[in-house]
Amino acid sequence: MLYRAMNTAASGMDAYIFNLDVIANNLANAGTTGFKRSRTDFEDLYYQYYRPPGSSDVNGNVLAEGIYAGSGVRVAAVQPDFTEGSLLQTGRQEDIAVEGKGFFQVQDSNGNFYYTRNGQFTRNANGTLVLASANRSLVLQPPITLQSDVTDLSISSDGVVSVLQSGNTAFQQVGNIQLTLFVNPEGLIHEGETLYSETPASGPAQTSTPGSLGYGLLRQSFLEASNTEPVKELVDLIKTQRNVEMNSQVVQASDQLLQLVSNLRRF
Repeated sequence: MLYRAMNTAASGMDAYIFNLDVIANNLANAGTTGFKRSRTDFEDLYYQYYRPPGSSDVNGNVLAEGIYAGSGVRVAAVQPDFTEGSLLQTGRQEDIAVEGKGFFQVQDSNGNFYYTRNGQFTRNANGTLVLASANRSLVLQPPITLQSDVTDLSISSDGVVSVLQSGNTAFQQVGNIQLTLFVNPEGLIHEGETLYSETPASGPAQTSTPGSLGYGLLRQSFLEASNTEPVKELVDLIKTQRNVEMNSQVVQASDQLLQLVSNLRRF
């Protein structure tokens, strides 16, 4: 019985220490553009029944309650929170935020597609809009290329990209930005760099024009901030710390009782 209590408490310590990793990542990315916080879901483990509910006593009467003991807790899932972060005005023409649902689609040099809420776009040497990244070039899809003589850039809420070129007085349309939705965005794989990739759990990518049914709108010269709420994360951090401490006290108490039982043989 005491060994089971120790194992049960140890499972609690292990689960909450894992939760600490999730909280730490949320706090570390509180300033990351387009970042989505995650939460840890828990579930209880197997129960050992000494008398299951509904069993009968010696007289044949059905007992309303049973006798059982649980064996602890484990992490069931880590669920991303895709609620929208606040929009911050930057004044930069290539910055784009999604107001509502949807992801930008980008492609790397190997032809792999990724999806992001980070709208920190810039121009590469060819004038093509790419996602700002520390390690690789990620081209916005469908590609938008701006000529070197562009003096002004306009991106409408429905994704129409228009430019004003030197010597012209009227804007000309050069492309359209589209958004992508998934039936289950929680099923996407986190790739780092605020990127996600498609999986069978997420369902196939569904791309359409911003402002279409179910799709968000674009806001030029804005960026979406991280949806991490530092105060809430700090509260969760304190609760997690207390849960680890309480489970460690159960381990200590079980150990002390085991020592007491062992010492009974001396008397």
